[in-house]
Amino acid sequence: LDALRKRHAFFHAQGCRLSDHGLERCFAEPCSDREAAAIFDATRSGRAATPSDHAKFASFLMLFFGRLDAAAGWTKQLHLGAMRNNNTRLFRNLGPDTGFDSIGDFDQAGALARYLDALDATGELPRTVLYNLNPRDNYVFATMIGNFQDGTIPGKMQFGSGWWFLDQKEGMEWQINALSNLGLLSRFVGMLTDSRSFLSYSRHEYFRRILCDLIGRDVERGELPGDLELLGGLVRDVCYRNAAAYFGLAVGEDW
Repeated sequence: LDALRKRHAFFHAQGCRLSDHGLERCFAEPCSDREAAAIFDATRSGRAATPSDHAKFASFLMLFFGRLDAAAGWTKQLHLGAMRNNNTRLFRNLGPDTGFDSIGDFDQAGALARYLDALDATGELPRTVLYNLNPRDNYVFATMIGNFQDGTIPGKMQFGSGWWFLDQKEGMEWQINALSNLGLLSRFVGMLTDSRSFLSYSRHEYFRRILCDLIGRDVERGELPGDLELLGGLVRDVCYRNAAAYFGLAVGEDW
């Protein structure tokens, strides 16, 4: 744990302010310090971890990481629901993460609620952004964030934008509509970018066009007022200003 604390502190010193965990589902099994140490020592000695050991140790670490993030003022991201490396033959030939992942149908709500609640109960729940890969979970995640909004930070708990297979027009519309129906769109921090790929930055323009199209259609149907100043402010907030405030970005006054 000391080694993990040191690496977290190192990245903080370099300017990092977000963590990211990609999991099939969240982990929330009770696990004491003593149990975690026993699982770690047994595995280090050559005994394979059981599924129960894995779930407990992962839960222990995820709580530890959450507390680190909260103490440092970081934002935690949880990307949940990918089923990875499904083609055994091509996994052997090409290795992991080579294009043979898909959407999983894992149960999300129960463990996610218990995990967030465990951190919230001790006042150690950091800013959190939840991303689902299965669109069936849109309403689960959009309502889950409402359980843990505590008023300390506007929009502290976020339902993140469409991710991976949902990072396309229909998927983005589903996410925006779910958040608008069940939460507060005006506090949404908007689109994110996979900074490993320069071309991925264009998705921000794609997202802005989709957002404006949805708002425009609502105006045409009479569901929103035709107030350019009001709705223009909403678009600016969702596309930039909310994220700047949420992540504490140093920006000028003209944005």
